[in-house]
Amino acid sequence: MTAQFPAARPRRLRRTAPMRRMAAGTRLHPAELVLPVFVKEGLTEPNPIGSMPGVFQHTRDSLRKAAHEAAEAGVGGLILFGVPAVKDARGSAADDPAGIVQQAVADLVSDVGDTLVVMTDTCLDEFTDHGHCGILTPRGEVDNDATLERYAAAAVAQARAGSQVIAPSGMMDGQVAAIRAALDADGFEQIPILAYSAKYASALYGPFRDAAECAPQFGDRSAYQQDPAGPVGEALREVRLDLDEGADAVMVKPAMFYLDILRQVRDLVDVPVAAYQVSGEYAMVEAAAANGWIDRDRAITESLVAIRRAGADMILTYWATEAARRLR
Repeated sequence: MTAQFPAARPRRLRRTAPMRRMAAGTRLHPAELVLPVFVKEGLTEPNPIGSMPGVFQHTRDSLRKAAHEAAEAGVGGLILFGVPAVKDARGSAADDPAGIVQQAVADLVSDVGDTLVVMTDTCLDEFTDHGHCGILTPRGEVDNDATLERYAAAAVAQARAGSQVIAPSGMMDGQVAAIRAALDADGFEQIPILAYSAKYASALYGPFRDAAECAPQFGDRSAYQQDPAGPVGEALREVRLDLDEGADAVMVKPAMFYLDILRQVRDLVDVPVAAYQVSGEYAMVEAAAANGWIDRDRAITESLVAIRRAGADMILTYWATEAARRLR
C-alpha cells in the first residue's frame, strides 16, 4: 500500500449498506448450513431441552416437521442423533435395523432426501449405558480396536437405512478406515464420510449431552478427544490420517474457540471443511440475549460469518433453519 490519508479513506467502502454488501469478502448461503437434530425413542410429543432454548428432542413425527421446515428454508443438510429407549454396554441400538436412528433416517430420506443431505452421526455414546464413545475394557478404558467393529456395524446399518453421509465422531484411531472398508464391502462405495477429524475435549458440550442423554457416567473423554492445549500439529496430523483412510470431508469441533485450527485445516486440505458450532456456543448466545446483554440476531449472524471467514465450507449450527430464513 502506497496511498496514505487523506487520499486513502477505507471508510468510503463502508458508508452505506449497499456498499458494504457489494464489498463484503465473506458471504453466507443457506446451503452451507447443516442442522443437528435429536430424535428420542418412545416420546409422544417433542421435549424441549432446558439448556438449549428452541431445541427439542423430537418424536419421529415432529422430526419430520422440523426437516420439512429446514428444507423449505434452503438448509443444506441435517445431521441426526438418536436416543434409544434401552442402552447397554456395547451400544446395541446403534446398529439395530429397527433402532430409532435407522427408522428416523428412513423417514427423513423419504421426505426430504431429494432436497437436502441427510447425515448421521456415527458414535456409541448415545447408545451405551456408561456414556462413553466405545467398548470398555475391564479397567474402564475405551478399547479402540473393539470399538472400530461397532462403528463399522453402525455405519453400515445407517447406510442401509438410507443415510447419505456417514459422520464418525468418536475420535478412535483408524475409525475412518474401518468404516470405509465396511461400507465398501456392503456395496456403499458411493456414500461419503465426513470425519470429525479435529474434535476437542471441550467444556462446551454440556447442553448437547442433555439433548442426547450421553454424559459419561464416570471420567471424561480426554483420553480420546483432543487436548485443547495439545500440540497444534496434532489436529493437522489427525486430518491427514483421516484423509489417508478415505475421508471425503473433515470437521473441526467446536468452532468458535478453535478458529485458528479451522484456518490451518482449511489451508492444508483440498476437500470440504466443516465446523460444528456446538451446543455451548449456542447456549451462551441464547443466555446472554435472554438477559438483554447482546443483540441476539446480530450475534448469531456475526458468529456464523466468523466461522465462514475462518475457512468453513459447511457450518453445523442449531440456528441453521432460522439463519437460512433470514439469509433468503
